[in-house]
Amino acid sequence: MATMTGGDAVYHALKAADVSCVFGIPSQHNLGLYDALCRHGDIRVVGTRHEQGAVHAADGYARATGKLGVAIVSTGPGTVNAVNGLYEAGFASSPVLLLTTQVDTRYLGKGKGFIHDADQQLAMLRTVTRRSERVLHARDIAATIHRVMADIGTGRPQPGAVEIPTDLLLAPLPHETYAYTAPAPLPADEAQLDAVARRIAGSRKPLLWVGGGCVSANAADAVLELAERLGAPVVSSVNGRGVLPAGHPLYVGCQTHLPAFNDLLSQADLVLAIGTRFQALASQYWQQPMPKNLVHIDADAGVIGRNYPAALAVVADARLAIEGLLKRIAPIDVDGSFAAFAQETRHTLQQTVSRMIGPDHQRIVETIETRLPAGSPVVGDATITANTWGNYLLAIRGPRLAHYSTSLAIGPALPLGIGAALGTGKKTLVIHGDGGVMLNLAEIATAVQARAPLVLCVFNDSGYGVLKGLQRVTTGRPYAVELHTPDFVALAAAMGMPGTRVRSADAFAHALETALAMDGPYLIEVDLDSLEPIRMFG
Repeated sequence: MATMTGGDAVYHALKAADVSCVFGIPSQHNLGLYDALCRHGDIRVVGTRHEQGAVHAADGYARATGKLGVAIVSTGPGTVNAVNGLYEAGFASSPVLLLTTQVDTRYLGKGKGFIHDADQQLAMLRTVTRRSERVLHARDIAATIHRVMADIGTGRPQPGAVEIPTDLLLAPLPHETYAYTAPAPLPADEAQLDAVARRIAGSRKPLLWVGGGCVSANAADAVLELAERLGAPVVSSVNGRGVLPAGHPLYVGCQTHLPAFNDLLSQADLVLAIGTRFQALASQYWQQPMPKNLVHIDADAGVIGRNYPAALAVVADARLAIEGLLKRIAPIDVDGSFAAFAQETRHTLQQTVSRMIGPDHQRIVETIETRLPAGSPVVGDATITANTWGNYLLAIRGPRLAHYSTSLAIGPALPLGIGAALGTGKKTLVIHGDGGVMLNLAEIATAVQARAPLVLCVFNDSGYGVLKGLQRVTTGRPYAVELHTPDFVALAAAMGMPGTRVRSADAFAHALETALAMDGPYLIEVDLDSLEPIRMFG
């Protein structure tokens, strides 16, 4: 009988789940897996420069494509480095699988000091995943991977991990064919949908609040149909951008953190929240006065009622729940004054952000909106530019086109953008600060080697700009936030990425044209001191 190895079992488990691209770093502990991927040759292996970057790239790939993102690292320091990426993926409800290793089975749990020995690694992984498992027999490799994959894709997507002892990756196995069936989306309870439909029928001032759960459920078409049938204004979380395209007459925006939004919210007689958990910033740290008539639909029962009590709740996949509602509801007579006020609110929110960012950044926004190709993802880091116009003003015209550091950690955007660019094949714009980009700067080399279609915009203010602003309004003095920053254009060039430095909005427009014409990645460093400053903190 033909034989294969444990590494082959990993490969076949991935192929059965339609995985075509993985991100990772080879190590002496995972060479059996890399050998199998090399021999089979039809899964693309993208080598990153840090394990954190590998998981972030897998995360960006998953968010932009809707497919499973896979990262491969090794036991001990490799897995410790990967934890940050898993933490971010969990915050963003992103389907990411980490495949890591363990010391040989004969050394497990003995504390002998074998290379990269990390006996408590599984416990650590379980703090940043919903499910992590250790394989103890080569025959169980594929089944364990598929079990964790199924958990990742059940309900609200969450990362998972599998660790495999090194010797099992080289262990012989009888040749097998593996099949994988992805978990079905969670259906809605019919009686619950009936109750929601009755509640909607009695509303005259309904407001839809859509989140990232609508993106992961591929519910954009259903949301559009629901909004238009009801004539209801729609707001989104930052993760829910693009579910209703910017510019649609019913879309109010995602600036729910601004005080002007509260006036619209207070007028609503029904809030239908779908696929959102009302994160801190979006809800003004849960001080937002939510109407009592809140209907909450989410695939994760644990988020319903956690931040706001729901009058009615439906635990279900967003798309299936909305499609069920569409079978039950007819157009309603929305109060005309409420609809008009929603449009006024949209204008107020946009103008508030526009005034905050000033004319130079407004022109940069307009340049990106008019010149970035349709279907191009935009990825923002936790930096001033992303946390003002990148997340809250830049027009997003479809789902899976806008991504950001959901945990508000600095640093993920570059590898997130690499994953999105390679997953979609589309020019991907990354909005970074000079402080944050340093955390994953080595991934410039990954972008170059992988020929990622990436435009890396580094907005340079020689420090941690957000923290500078926070210090001004709290302690009154900046401390430990001024940075010596390198010549990013020269650094990128040293790694093979061309680029340019700009000091005006006009120069940015020319640079973006050059970047979009390039075959491969390009860096634009923007000197923030040459532009009118963003007044994020007043």
